[in-house]
Amino acid sequence: MRARKIPRPRTIVITGASAGVGRAAALEFAREGARIGLIARGRAGLDAAKSEVEQLGGSALVVPVDVADAEAVESAAEQIEQQLGPIDVWVNNAMASVFSPVKEMTAAEFKRVTEVTYLGCVYGTLAALRRMLSRNRGAIIQVGSALAYRGIPLQSAYCAAKHAVQGFVDSLRCELLHDRSFVRVTMIQMPALNTPQFGWVKSRLSRKVRPMPPIFQPEVAARAIVWASHNPRREMFVGMPTVEAIIGDRLAPNLLDHYLARNGYESQQDAGAESEDRPNNLFEPVDMQRDHGAHGDFDRQASGWSMQLWASQNRVWLFGGAMALAALALIGAFSRNK
Repeated sequence: MRARKIPRPRTIVITGASAGVGRAAALEFAREGARIGLIARGRAGLDAAKSEVEQLGGSALVVPVDVADAEAVESAAEQIEQQLGPIDVWVNNAMASVFSPVKEMTAAEFKRVTEVTYLGCVYGTLAALRRMLSRNRGAIIQVGSALAYRGIPLQSAYCAAKHAVQGFVDSLRCELLHDRSFVRVTMIQMPALNTPQFGWVKSRLSRKVRPMPPIFQPEVAARAIVWASHNPRREMFVGMPTVEAIIGDRLAPNLLDHYLARNGYESQQDAGAESEDRPNNLFEPVDMQRDHGAHGDFDRQASGWSMQLWASQNRVWLFGGAMALAALALIGAFSRNK
């Protein structure tokens, strides 16, 4: 009798893995026993993430890297493959933002946000492709945002970078299809999430910044990422607010412009005054000595589950059930009319 072959644990790479969505995704993959390459700048958060991954049954390699450095990202990919094995899934999650009116932004700030949020995604994708294409397998997951479709006030650099990621992914997907490659790419558009970024993002606003409600916990995003790593999907929307923003922008963009002009400033600011000397992570990490974890300061306002995401993940069964019910209704109506 032939012995059953035990599949090897998958090798996962996550950028921005020290906190927020990246941290939550690392823990979700760890529950599957994955081997995870953890990439970020902050050493304290990376070390804490490694410890949590190992407690959950996974294994991890800490690789402190700034994703805006293409050569460093390539070196990190090589190190991860040498120590953990061939990369199966690459998750581009690292991001940077600035809360500020456009008229007060500097060229250096636009450049830095673009380098991290957009080019960091490009560099990670290139490193993954160099390895996956020759093996003709693998999944690249881009952590996007509803803001990839619908820009909002006070986050122009971030919105523009996510728009750029969307265009890049569309081009790449077409090329992979042309080449008949089995490497796949999925972009997941996220809603507002309760992550630590709102405590360290650079801001010129007089009050503390917050995610635009409704807010979801980072574990919702993490479950979507892990699910997408197993299930081919061109694109995923997470949370009904994401769906509403994207559809609203397609149907009534001018109306949405005016709505956000009236409400977009207030909804992104909390009640407390912001300290003028608060450190931010735009150019240097703020978690070198402190672990910030996956969650931000909005646990009371954040939901840990999304009905929309559940429906998206189960759409085949839901559609089949709806068709079956419709068929039964037609049969019943026909029987009554005989």
